[in-house]
Amino acid sequence: MTAFKEHSVAAENITPSGVAGRYANALYELAQQEKSVDAIQVHLDRFEAMIDNSPDLDRLVRSPAFTSEEQTRAVAAILQKAGLGGLAANFIKLVTSNRRLFALRDIIKTFRALVARNRGETTAEVTVAEALSEAHLASLKDALKQVTGKDVALDMKVDPAIIGGLTVKVGSRMIDASLRSKLNAIKFAMKEAR
Repeated sequence: MTAFKEHSVAAENITPSGVAGRYANALYELAQQEKSVDAIQVHLDRFEAMIDNSPDLDRLVRSPAFTSEEQTRAVAAILQKAGLGGLAANFIKLVTSNRRLFALRDIIKTFRALVARNRGETTAEVTVAEALSEAHLASLKDALKQVTGKDVALDMKVDPAIIGGLTVKVGSRMIDASLRSKLNAIKFAMKEAR
């Protein structure tokens, strides 16, 4: 194992093993060689947002029912229509043709963590009930920077099931300020009071 991989595991709990780790590391190394890390991250983020906003695309990504050819044709058409090209698009097509499209979200997450670590940032996994405005995102980043002492890259997820509030995970620390958790705590307290 190289010093690079040992450092990434120890420093940010990035586990570059498994399918997602291998693909993310390979993409990151290529992106560094081509000096296109930022552009690739933007394209991956755009594609992930497309998955988040399209139940059909999400089904295509997650479902093993589609053949490799069906996934490859569909993904190529989506990438072309979205105007995503270059190394990021070629990478997504490679992942698709290798029948690893199901791992794309984890690959993107690991790639994002590798980029953040290289920039001296830490990554926070944030789950919200609905998308945050730019002002709220900036406030959240500032608050997390004060707590961690580092710039923070946000890995945002929208999950309406938390009802309101948010959950934040930075490394092994977790803050659950979701309305769902508070309601569960009230329900538990009411059961105990009987």
